[in-house]
Amino acid sequence: MTSGLSRRQLLQGGAWVGLAAALAACAAPSGTPSRTPVASPTPASPPASSSPPPPSASPPPTPSPTPAIPLETKIARLLLVGFRGLTIDAAGTTAADIADRGLGGVILFSTDQQTGKPRNITSPKQVTRLVKDLQALAADRTLLVATDQEGGKVARLSPATCFPAVASQAQVGGRSDAVVTAWAESIAATLASVGINLNLAPVVDLNVNPHNPAIGALGRSFSADPDVVAHDAAIAVDAHRAAGVRTALKHFPGLGSATTNTDFGVADVTDTWSRTELEPYRTLLAAGKVDSIMVGNLVNGQVDADAPASLSKKTVTDLLRDELGWNGLVVTDDLQAAAITHAFGREDAIRMALEAGDDVLLLANQQTYDPDLVAHTIDSIARLIRAGTVSEARIDESYARVTAFAGG
Repeated sequence: MTSGLSRRQLLQGGAWVGLAAALAACAAPSGTPSRTPVASPTPASPPASSSPPPPSASPPPTPSPTPAIPLETKIARLLLVGFRGLTIDAAGTTAADIADRGLGGVILFSTDQQTGKPRNITSPKQVTRLVKDLQALAADRTLLVATDQEGGKVARLSPATCFPAVASQAQVGGRSDAVVTAWAESIAATLASVGINLNLAPVVDLNVNPHNPAIGALGRSFSADPDVVAHDAAIAVDAHRAAGVRTALKHFPGLGSATTNTDFGVADVTDTWSRTELEPYRTLLAAGKVDSIMVGNLVNGQVDADAPASLSKKTVTDLLRDELGWNGLVVTDDLQAAAITHAFGREDAIRMALEAGDDVLLLANQQTYDPDLVAHTIDSIARLIRAGTVSEARIDESYARVTAFAGG
């Protein structure tokens, strides 16, 4: 893989090239789900230590200050960070980040963007061991272990690493409830079987631009019809909940009309976005089918002409929280993506994300690898707080949401 590839586009290569050879090398464990794209294996029960409790349809309690907890620990709990390593022993500072610093979550990738080599996933047995060891380091709390398992071209657990193939959202969107349910149960069962407890999916962007390089061209949308998107996404959320896996709807407030992939540059939807793209969120929120929401790295001048959505208070607080009424967990898209790094420094991006009202800061650690990213980020945020730039109350608010979401 070349260094210019995005974390999403890595899935287009590698996962399918040499597929027969990869599958031949797999020692499929008993009970491995069928590779039929819409197969519906019986959902496996995830390890007790790896899954948060079943989500509630009601919003989390009003956050309250947590003065007894060290500031650095509260900050660490808000981070969802990528790392290199197929085992704990090979994962550098990750063990200390979890056990000593209190890191809130990790995100797993199949391929390292810079080296093109396997990053965290090579087989079901290997990643199950890795996740179990990661959770053990979290002791009496639940570590969020996330990945992008949308289906189709965006699936970190793929046949190249001995996991079942799964259809894309575009392939199942609008089909019968039985087909969509079987598809969603297959994805959820695969994640649960290895202990992954947070899927950064489903995509609820509307397919209003089929040539969109970030959504439509990759088959990542259920439909251009908001009712179909909301209906099928609700089925996906229910299937994940039944398997003990949480979900994150994305990419708020809507990336379906973009002409640019935010992993490469700024996707400006100011002239193409419409408020119809909010309808899946409204419907799913009203139905209690939301666990968390990911805000996209897109520019939408109709909402905020001065900042991308992931860093925008007008988007996160005014639109998502105040207008749509979401008081639950908000996750940023990758704050190290080109759409962010080309316009903002790391500290400014983090400051803006916190001021916007985001709770979980996703740092994929892919484009430029920093083995000490967690420590550096904690230090950066602590400096902002001690300088009075960001209030500790803002950290407490997100800390309360994260602990409620993860179950302690």
